[in-house]
Amino acid sequence: MKVSTTALTLMLFAALGCATPEDVPAQTTDATGTEITVPPRGNDEARPSPNAAVSQTIGTTNVTITYGRPSVRGRAIYGELVPYGEVWRAGANEATTISLSSDVMVEGEALAAGTYALFATPNADAWSIHFNSVPAQWGAYNRDASNDVLVVSVSPQSAPAQELLTYTFDGVTETEGTLVLHWADVQVPVRISTN
Repeated sequence: MKVSTTALTLMLFAALGCATPEDVPAQTTDATGTEITVPPRGNDEARPSPNAAVSQTIGTTNVTITYGRPSVRGRAIYGELVPYGEVWRAGANEATTISLSSDVMVEGEALAAGTYALFATPNADAWSIHFNSVPAQWGAYNRDASNDVLVVSVSPQSAPAQELLTYTFDGVTETEGTLVLHWADVQVPVRISTN
């Protein structure tokens, strides 16, 4: 049986969970030179929610967050635009991703090195943070919960107003740091530690 190169390519894309060649994740390096997988952009047009990335070394582990930065633009965010109790892409456009160059602990739970889609389920008093093994996704629309390799619970905090969603790292030491999602008047800290 003869199979065309095009058919083989499309089968490979399907096996990777990608719809077309344009959907194949790209390999690149972060600011520290560590190779990471970056989900493809839907297109090359300018966006109202621009893409961003932030990297931090914790111990010897490189942690990189890649995300879209939505703006508040006078809207009510949590509980309305981002409904309570529903999984959210933790950014805009493609799913937010986190790349880890080595194994870490997140909120005291083990997470292996790799690139994950990062999702959140916000609630008024507690958020669930999901690390999903399929990083190349558009939003959270097709997220399969069975691919969540880790889900941790964290507590949101009141914060000064932040127009554009921003990820930062606070309290970084030789063995730990806190990833902080900050948008509107809420910040969500997630502790990451290394061995």
